[in-house]
Amino acid sequence: MAADGGNGQGPGNRYGQHHHRPRIGLALGAGVARGWAHIGVLRALARYGIEADIVCGSSVGALVGGLHLAGKLDALEEWTRSLTRMKIVGYLDLRLRQGGGLIGGDRLVAEMRHHLGDVRIEELPNPFAAIATDLVTGHEVWMRNGPLVDALRASFSLPGVFPPVRFEGRWMVDGALVNPVPVSACRALGAQMVIAVNLAADIIGKSRRPGAAVPTAAGFDLLKLIDEEQGPDGESKSRAGFRVPIGALSRRIFRRDYEGPSLFGVMVSSLGIVTDRIARSRLAGEPPDVHITPRLGHIGLSEFDRADDCIREGEAAVERVLPDLQDALRVFGYAPPV
Repeated sequence: MAADGGNGQGPGNRYGQHHHRPRIGLALGAGVARGWAHIGVLRALARYGIEADIVCGSSVGALVGGLHLAGKLDALEEWTRSLTRMKIVGYLDLRLRQGGGLIGGDRLVAEMRHHLGDVRIEELPNPFAAIATDLVTGHEVWMRNGPLVDALRASFSLPGVFPPVRFEGRWMVDGALVNPVPVSACRALGAQMVIAVNLAADIIGKSRRPGAAVPTAAGFDLLKLIDEEQGPDGESKSRAGFRVPIGALSRRIFRRDYEGPSLFGVMVSSLGIVTDRIARSRLAGEPPDVHITPRLGHIGLSEFDRADDCIREGEAAVERVLPDLQDALRVFGYAPPV
């Protein structure tokens, strides 16, 4: 692991004669499908010559941050931009009768292993921490060693949606439950200046869907989409080859005469509310030096097929805070390259 970060180069090497550049930490926040905005943030920061020496992420923030440090950001962006609703269904293995979550996640893990192989966190070129929550103690866990794929899978294990992950002898669930925007982890790992990306700050955007009868924060209803793929043989089979066994429980979940918030929508929206409130509290006590807040409230938490919109807004959010980034760097006596 590079001692000075910067993709294996010290600050002096990366920035020529500017030996006083602060060690920059990047805290990538949770946000489910809105997390694709992190791709745009990373692209825009790199375009202005700002690269993080330390990266910490929670949930989807860990996923994007880990793949970025592993040199797989291009592959991730290509994959996210190719997603459609039916492709999303094809990656999900629904489990109505077993497991600690509705979705097994095995196909997603297989996709990650295809790109990452057996890369370990300690082999990444920069210090990295994926945030998770110990399901037994409720403790915040910073995963800094071990298989990268396993750590990322644990960090985005939404309770009720994905089953908990066994990691180094502990049952882990989503890190957003304890630290949705891990500024504290960046500082603890040695960051002098922390840039935080908070995906839950756009309260106004949450009201941009006029006329909706029920809350739409979750976006499209995954379970309803699966139901629409039901076949006459009593199984659900999408064009991606996805199957769901039909039984009394699934028929109850897929009721067509119910007009209120869906099961999936309630679960995902509730988690969004909890993490939003926790993020506000944590950021008030641990404020970053630069706070990037993409305007994503109009994008549902399950709308993984809207990568283009999210990435574009991530880039725009960096543009909006560019003066703050420049000022923060100058505070440390460094002439920013932007």
